[in-house]
Amino acid sequence: MIAAVLAGGKAKRFGEEKLLYKVSGKPLIAHAIERVSKAEKIEGVVIITSREKKETFERLGFRAIVDELEIGPIGGVYTALRELGDVFVIAGDMPSIKPEFVDYIIERFHELNPIVCVPKWENGYLEPLHAAYSKNFSKILEEQIAEGRYMLNEAIRLSNPCYIEIEPLPKEWQESFFNVNTKSDLRKIKGSLRV
Repeated sequence: MIAAVLAGGKAKRFGEEKLLYKVSGKPLIAHAIERVSKAEKIEGVVIITSREKKETFERLGFRAIVDELEIGPIGGVYTALRELGDVFVIAGDMPSIKPEFVDYIIERFHELNPIVCVPKWENGYLEPLHAAYSKNFSKILEEQIAEGRYMLNEAIRLSNPCYIEIEPLPKEWQESFFNVNTKSDLRKIKGSLRV
């Protein structure tokens, strides 16, 4: 399965282009890509981004596809599915991804054959940017987008998804969901990453 890394956001809270911000000598997005690439079920990685950022990411050595819609994550996921087929979606600001967790989700996806396989917290909150999507989900997204409904979670709930209950899983897998929004978040990165 291909990993689609969403990298089209404006990063207003961060104050500058956070995905290029150097952490341990490498751009933040490179950490997310390295981590997801270590998953055995991931065969390649493609960045989904805006037209103005495409060349920047390609100069770093990554394949990038333009999300022409620019309507948030729903547009990025739709673009990825249309261009790549089935994908595992992550956000570019998630430097602590657990490859074993990615493999676990993809295994469940192949086993159950749903349209979406998404982690879900006990309180009902979904983690749509750490999930496996079937290319067939693009039909639902297309309808939602045409109606001006841009909430990815709403589209997921319409798809009769496979939910992966988070709490019973290994506690350290929860680090996968950590994303960087502000510079102070960089201090919370666990493991070997250092600003």
